[in-house]
Amino acid sequence: MSDDETTAHYDGPAGGWGSVRGITEIFGREWATPLATETLFRQNKPKGFMCVSCSWAKPADYHPFEFCENGAKATLWELTSLRCTPDFFAEHTVTELRTWTDYELEQQGRLTHPMRYDPATDTYVPCGWDEAFAEIGAELKRLAPKSVVFYSSGRASLETAYLYGLLARLYGCNNLPDSSNMCHETTSVALKQTIGASVGTVVFDDLQNCDAMFFFGQNTGSNSPRFLHPLQEAAKRGVEIVTFNPVRERGLEFFTNPQSPVEMLTGKETRISSQYHQVRPGGDIAVLMGLCKHVFAADDAAKERGERVLDVDFIQQHTTGLDAFKAKVRATPWDEIEHESGLSRAAIEGAAEVYVKADRVIGIYGMGLTQHRNGFENVALFVNLLLLKGNIGRDGAGISPVRGHSNVQGQRTVGISEKSELVPLDKLAEQFGFEPPRDKGVNTVEACEGILSGGIRSFIGLGGNFVHAIPERDLMEAAWTKMRLTVQVATKLNRSHLVNGEIAYLLPCRGRTEEDRQATGPQAVSMEDTFSCISGSLGRRTPASPHLKSEVDIVAGIAKATLAPNPKVTWDAWVGDYGLIRDAIERTYGPEFRDFNERLWTPGGFYRGNSARERIWKTETKRAAFTTPKQRNAVGFSEAPGRYRLITLRSNDQFNTTIYGYSDRMRGIEGTRDVLLVNPDEMARANLREGQVVALVSDAQDGIERTVYGLKVVPFSLPDGCLGAYYPEMNPLMPLSHHDGPSKTPAAKSVPVRIRITDADGPVTERLEPTGHATSA
Repeated sequence: MSDDETTAHYDGPAGGWGSVRGITEIFGREWATPLATETLFRQNKPKGFMCVSCSWAKPADYHPFEFCENGAKATLWELTSLRCTPDFFAEHTVTELRTWTDYELEQQGRLTHPMRYDPATDTYVPCGWDEAFAEIGAELKRLAPKSVVFYSSGRASLETAYLYGLLARLYGCNNLPDSSNMCHETTSVALKQTIGASVGTVVFDDLQNCDAMFFFGQNTGSNSPRFLHPLQEAAKRGVEIVTFNPVRERGLEFFTNPQSPVEMLTGKETRISSQYHQVRPGGDIAVLMGLCKHVFAADDAAKERGERVLDVDFIQQHTTGLDAFKAKVRATPWDEIEHESGLSRAAIEGAAEVYVKADRVIGIYGMGLTQHRNGFENVALFVNLLLLKGNIGRDGAGISPVRGHSNVQGQRTVGISEKSELVPLDKLAEQFGFEPPRDKGVNTVEACEGILSGGIRSFIGLGGNFVHAIPERDLMEAAWTKMRLTVQVATKLNRSHLVNGEIAYLLPCRGRTEEDRQATGPQAVSMEDTFSCISGSLGRRTPASPHLKSEVDIVAGIAKATLAPNPKVTWDAWVGDYGLIRDAIERTYGPEFRDFNERLWTPGGFYRGNSARERIWKTETKRAAFTTPKQRNAVGFSEAPGRYRLITLRSNDQFNTTIYGYSDRMRGIEGTRDVLLVNPDEMARANLREGQVVALVSDAQDGIERTVYGLKVVPFSLPDGCLGAYYPEMNPLMPLSHHDGPSKTPAAKSVPVRIRITDADGPVTERLEPTGHATSA
């Protein structure tokens, strides 16, 4: 259904004055210093620093303001004048702080001192760095290496990530899950199997050379707003942009460029998507089958004219598996496609005709494809569509997953992986004189399973808000406290720092905007963007506290306190000169990082390459693989009366679990996150009224009751049979078992739930049988 005056919505475009107001409001709230403006002007520019939020490119031909609303918010959040000192922790017990929201916790400002949890007083108390490293090292020496998890969020630099992975392997495990396990692991697995490269094949220049773009499940306006600039340019030159998304995201509908005085003064806006289709959550398999069905039909008609739609030469030379896939598509009836997708045949064929006519097509997607029980098949089918016309491995075409965290892709590149076959272990063994573990480590879901079973005894967190970001949160928080050691490296306080093991440390680090001065002077670090380009980043601001250490220094401190000395592993030298770390990365990874230090400041970054872009297919068959889907939809559960598909959403006032405020401007929702979005027809069928307070109950049917209370019903434009609510607040509803099979990515975009009427914010009037033991108030 489309937006109208009866649903919550936003009439303005993405960007424009709304974006300016969003930045101004957080500037005032954080009391950022006047130097913050100078820092923003250095963001994503040569000899500047890489944005601390998303992984969009640092372009060689940059704009005067090379930051978006969310990027500016992330920078101002880091530059805040607010401080979270030992005095704050002395005034509040950890038990009390657990009742605070994430917004309230992070609003206390930057952490200033290393802290140790004191169970006798239930408070954090200050400690020295040497004390912290010594006890962490002593505890790690007592634990079995495979009972320890080394987790990393997506913000750590390549230099830090490389040392962190080396620390884990020298210690004796490959337990290196990271935030990509929760979002784009489906991409890594599906692309690796189908085209032999685990990341996207598109580079920034391809955006200027394509004829059409197909979007699936990616909210550009909130999650990667700088992407709106090339999208606007593409739309103006006539590129067809076809979008499939259950939610009508404003950034993919209209955009006003905040850097254009004419557009800002006149209110001129650009239509982005030429077609926008609200597919049912999990209906992407059906859509993609329908698109391919039309392509095959168009090719049949073309053959009668002595022409072809399919790129026959490419298919014969570079692919395998087409015949089985084609047979499956031809055997799938249109009524099934229409039912599963929630779209008409005419709508799908209209979109497919754009694909048929376009010479060069880019396929773009986000977590709307990856976070499903059958997310692998979503991604693999998108590859199938592109392979039909040879749209992988040439300029102006390709597959482009848009990553979230700023360096999550880069961390995987330099060894943050639980999959030992993806890491050059032989090279590490030769380089550093040790025998690395060869067995598979645990990913995020497996780490959670190990914590629940008691097999995991320690968790080292390099950034992030792991406990708040994972599924099965209520059971996980209870199990978390039974671990022996938990260590969190962070810039600000969050929920994960308040759920501790028997021994717990909170170690504050410098931010990316801050000067990192070591023995040889100020140090630069590096990141990899979503287009596989690597750029340097140099912070200049005075650190928030003289007691902060860099992430590199913290990793080295833990390593030196834990590991036996090794003359080939020079922690102190690496801390003193990060260029030596880059030399080590170059020796490990060879041509991808050739002349790493010399190319660090290449405008736009240096491209590390992609075999599939060169049509070198590193698959089992040495060809790109068409796959044949086994499922009709991606949700992984059946339809039933009263069962809904819940989509978890992020507002444009948050980045992952970081909540900047309570204004979801581009959905017209203000002042609260405790909402349940329902389309008016569903409201009528369920006898719900606007503003009514209800609960959501998990319908996983595994004997465990999972409930979230206190959600206000808001009419909103969504497909039938689905609901929307905010992440991470809805995570208690998601079973740990609810994940994609091959990748184990949690399936947060289609969670089975039921609506229950409540007494205000209290107990559920109508209980879901059988009752269990995991309930979130």
